[in-house]
Parts: sequence; C-alpha cells; structure tokens
Amino acid sequence: MTIEAHWQRLGLMAVLLFPLSLLFRLISFLRRSLYRIGVLKTASFAAPVIVVGNISVGGSGKTPLVIWLTQYFREKGLKPGLVARGYRGKASHWPQQVRSDSDPAIVGDEAVLLAQRCACPVCVGPDRPEAVRALLSYTECDIVISDDGLQHYAMGRDLEIAVIDGQRRFGNGLSIPAGPLREPVSRLKKADLVITNGQAQEGEFSMTLQNPRVYSLKLGGEAEDISRFKGQKVRAIAGIGNPQRFFGMLERQGLLVEAHAFPDHYNYKKEDLAFADRLPLLMTEKDAVKCRRIINHDDAWVVAIEAEPDAAFKHRLNLALEKVFSGRSD
Repeated sequence: MTIEAHWQRLGLMAVLLFPLSLLFRLISFLRRSLYRIGVLKTASFAAPVIVVGNISVGGSGKTPLVIWLTQYFREKGLKPGLVARGYRGKASHWPQQVRSDSDPAIVGDEAVLLAQRCACPVCVGPDRPEAVRALLSYTECDIVISDDGLQHYAMGRDLEIAVIDGQRRFGNGLSIPAGPLREPVSRLKKADLVITNGQAQEGEFSMTLQNPRVYSLKLGGEAEDISRFKGQKVRAIAGIGNPQRFFGMLERQGLLVEAHAFPDHYNYKKEDLAFADRLPLLMTEKDAVKCRRIINHDDAWVVAIEAEPDAAFKHRLNLALEKVFSGRSD
C-alpha cells in the first residue's frame, strides 16, 4: 500500500506516526506565528501576487486552474507571469527563466508544462520572493500567479486561492507524516477563495476538468477528440499526484485502460516505457515533457484537459481583483 493510500485511513501507520504529525503541526504553527508578528519578514512586490495552492500533499488540480487563470487574466487585458518552485529541477543556480523548450531535468516538469500551455513568462526557484522579483525585473508582467506557495509566507500575496481534491478531500485529517495535511483544515478560512476539483461543499466553489483531447507526442499538430480511442484498449501512464483520477477519466470516456502509475514527478527512463506490445500509449501533459525526449513509440499520445470553474467563482474572482487593484491605487 502506498503512503497516499495510508493517508486516506486511520490505520496502524497513522497511529505510529501521530507523534511526528503533532510535531510537524507545532512547527508549522510557530513558523506562521513568526511571520504574523513580524519576526520573519514577508516581501512585497510592485505587482499583485495571486497564490494558487493547497493545504494537502498530492495532486488537487492546481496546474489546470493556473493555466485557466493565465488565459482569464489575459482576456481581462492583463499581462500575467508565473512563478513556481521548479520542483526536482537540478539547475546550478536559481531563479531560472523557463521557456517552452527548457529541459525539465533542469527547471522541473511542471514549469516546462506551464511555459508550454500558458505562453507567458515563467520563472522558478525555491526562493519564491526572489523568483517574483526576477520575473518582474525582466518582463512586463503586471500580475503574478504563484503555482503552489500557500505555505511560502516569505512571499507576500494579494489573493489566495486554495484548491481541494474533491475525491480525496483531506484524507484522514492528520498532518504530515501521519496524513496528507501541510496545514490544518482551519487554514482554509483565511484563503480568499476555496475551489474544489469536483463536487463543492458549503463555502467552496466548484471546478471541473473537461474537454479531454489528444495530440501526438512526437508530431504535435491539432488536438483531436479523445473519442477516437473509444472502445479501444490503450496503455496509460501517469506520474502525477493522483494518477487514478487520470485513469478514471480515460475509462469514463469509454477507453479500455491498461494503467501504469508512477510516483509524482517521476523521472522516466527508456526501460520504463519499453512495452512489449504496441498499444496506443496515452499520458498526461506533465509526463509528456519528460517522455518526449526518450520515448520510441509511434503511437504515443498526450491527453490535454481544461479547467472550468463555476460561474460563482468567476464572479467572486472579479470582485476580488477589483478590490486588489483599487487597494493598490490608493
């Protein structure tokens, strides 16, 4: 059983790790308190910073929402830019500006995906304030979106959007390492907007991941409707926070899925993808940025999905943005 599966239940592992969970929660509380009283400093910036994050470990749908936000802000006449951690990137120095053709081994897979999908400046680094400053120094961005970073209190923010996985929610409700929580559920009360990837509960907005389309991993080209594979047996790989969500989505589209789950941010090797048969191979966009360089498969496809927040979320987001910009002009 994976650690993520243990986090969904109050089993023996949760009991054994509970003391460490209490210690983690205490350290997190003390750290938040030091920022709140000003002992640890929070940086401010010339442009508004919008943080999209979560309080639990694992995939919740943040990245599709970030992509949607960049498009939405652009439609509003803004010039968005993105910052992210560059998780598992092995750059010799930070921050790093990211292009659509950057090496994911250097800057991280999610950063390359964001550069490809968002068509806007992207800067990554473990020091978020430094990444924001670098982004604003070298680009004309007038609004910054931070992919993750809810717990990076050194980075000032004008708006917080917390994302919840509607399937797994908060697991067993315990903090790391006994459970999936980075911060207690009560932390959501301090977020400006809370949106659920799936069925929302009271006080939450809802977001769906829809319109799955596929395009050739090697050739690119126009995306096609995923129904081209309906009724067919396919092989699917996913190295993301919640691979079962991806596999389930494919099955709901009528595909017969031979599933292969890998750890989140997995660094694929050629032998991982050397399957004996030649079934069509489907993968997430995050996997594609790493697999494109090593795969030898003529029938490999990337599955692209779009986030669609509900109308109430869009309305509240507009009101929040008006408040942010009016506050900065005073």
